[in-house]
Amino acid sequence: MLVIENLTHVYSNGTKALDGVNLTVPKGMFGLLGPNGAGKSTLMRSIATLQTPTSGAIRFGELDVIKEPEQLRRTLGYLPQDFGVYPRVSAYDMLDHMAILKGIGNSRDRKQTVEALLNQVNLWNVRKKALAGFSGGMRQRFGIAQALIGDPELIIVDEPTAGLDPEERARFLNLLAEIGENKVVILSTHIVDDVADLCPAMAILANGRIQLEGAPLELMDRLRGHVWRRTIHKSELKGYGERYDIIATRLFAGRTVIHVRAENNPGDGFEPVEGRLEDVYLSTLSQSRRAA
Repeated sequence: MLVIENLTHVYSNGTKALDGVNLTVPKGMFGLLGPNGAGKSTLMRSIATLQTPTSGAIRFGELDVIKEPEQLRRTLGYLPQDFGVYPRVSAYDMLDHMAILKGIGNSRDRKQTVEALLNQVNLWNVRKKALAGFSGGMRQRFGIAQALIGDPELIIVDEPTAGLDPEERARFLNLLAEIGENKVVILSTHIVDDVADLCPAMAILANGRIQLEGAPLELMDRLRGHVWRRTIHKSELKGYGERYDIIATRLFAGRTVIHVRAENNPGDGFEPVEGRLEDVYLSTLSQSRRAA
């Protein structure tokens, strides 16, 4: 279990990226949702020991992560939002090199590890292909393979499906689901569907703070009966925004569909919306903006 207590990080320019974050992450897939600039990457980098937070504590099991970063790195797998590779090197050779860097010195053990990982992420047939020729999905699957070297107990993936087409996204999420059964896996993303599809537990981070935490199904059930929908003309949007708490707008067949949050049916042609995780997320962000 990963426990984060009162974690704060202030950059040298005075920007407070994290503001007293408290979070408990159990074994399994855990979704961390938040918009760009919410502090997700700062939190992931702090957990991954790539930067030291200004204050607070991080514990993984009995390990004090801030005091003993080298100990955590031995059991950590990390797929950052942007990771660099040598583009002209083959997938096999690159993974073999990374295995050496992670301390697998025995050539026989390393061969078994590399071959098993390439099969696990379904890249065996392209193992001799240069990484420069990989698609976005293949590149992300390679990223997971390198994160799994050494059989880590804590795995962090930061915005892993951004830019992937639907087929590659589905393949990648299926891979994550298999990995996340017996490990602590943190999925940091702004894509609500990734969390809805994978994670039995989640939190929403905005303005450097945890705004909401719980099981997606419970959070959706809690919001049921408080979100309402109506289709309007685009020119009416400003007026509705002055009268209602609009949490989302989208275009459908040339018309504007708005979702509003209200404790009771606002009338005026609105109809109830079955609770969705996207509404939970957008409603939470709307509340955090008003509170800021």
